[in-house]
Amino acid sequence: MKLTLKRPLAFFDLETTGTNIGVDRIVEISVIKLMPDATEEVKTWKINPEMPISIESSMIHGIYEEHLIDAPVFKNAAAEIADFIADSDLAGYNSNRFDIPMLMEEFLRVGHPFDIEERHFVDVQNIFHQMEQRTLRAAYQFYCGKDIINAHSAEADTRATMEVLLAQIAKYEGVEYEDKKGVKTKPVVGDVEALHKFTNLNKPVDFAGRMVYSDNGDELFNFGKHKGKKVEDVFKAEPSYYSWMMNGDFPLYTKRKLEQIYKRYISKREPAVKPEPKPAPVQQTQQQGLIADPSQPQPEKKAFVPNKNTEKKPFNPQHNNTDRKPFIPRTEQKPKEEAKPIDNDMLAALKQKFGK
Repeated sequence: MKLTLKRPLAFFDLETTGTNIGVDRIVEISVIKLMPDATEEVKTWKINPEMPISIESSMIHGIYEEHLIDAPVFKNAAAEIADFIADSDLAGYNSNRFDIPMLMEEFLRVGHPFDIEERHFVDVQNIFHQMEQRTLRAAYQFYCGKDIINAHSAEADTRATMEVLLAQIAKYEGVEYEDKKGVKTKPVVGDVEALHKFTNLNKPVDFAGRMVYSDNGDELFNFGKHKGKKVEDVFKAEPSYYSWMMNGDFPLYTKRKLEQIYKRYISKREPAVKPEPKPAPVQQTQQQGLIADPSQPQPEKKAFVPNKNTEKKPFNPQHNNTDRKPFIPRTEQKPKEEAKPIDNDMLAALKQKFGK
């Protein structure tokens, strides 16, 4: 089956300073423009990223900063790149997740128009992953040549997994593998420790992979805005990030490992200046009053000695207030008057007073 094209299809790949789309920059872009008549046009640009290239990236693509001293910056190459692929659909490997977003970021950063609304995108990796599925059933069929009976039952899947590993060891015995740094080994062997190293290439700190180890053994964040940064450096630059993660919806094991790193970080910091010890507080009781600090020297107590020159003065009754009148209790009470009956004279007086 031939590939039928209505317009050019531009296959392209980027080499970059790193993998952070929002931060890293392009150092090389290569485009193979496949025309509808099956002819090709090929162009490659070296780009000065105006930022350092991580040593890990340089070891992968072989481009170092000294190679780009005379290369144009993206702003100066943007028009030529955009014109070359202006009439083309785009294709790449993992291009939908990395290459196209990275290219768009560069165009937006320098303010050069590049319209992608009417284009088609073909990601070859997605075809591979969907057509050659990486399920246990597919692995069992590929390595063992048979289907899983009673698939998705725990015992059947467990036995299939065991048989797949044994078949992998037999299939890849003596087969060479080259890692991203160009190091060649024969990793699939009948040794659990060797298989452990090969199947944990990312060196995760926690099982969720939120943190990974660098080649130097430092813990790095593997997600978010601090991806690729040392965990301890983030604690120093943004102390609240630790609290955000500990209070966030992260796995408990991730939080446990994060807490261990944080405690180690705190213990390594220079100890704060300790304040001078304050004197012990003065104690007080109702009976004894104030009691001084027993650790301090106490003044010598002196016995009470009465003053012999003090004369006792006799009681002088004249000093009393004789002008005060003596208190005389009231013993007599006024006799009660008997009530008088109402007569005509009293009624006449009342009538005259109230007009009735």
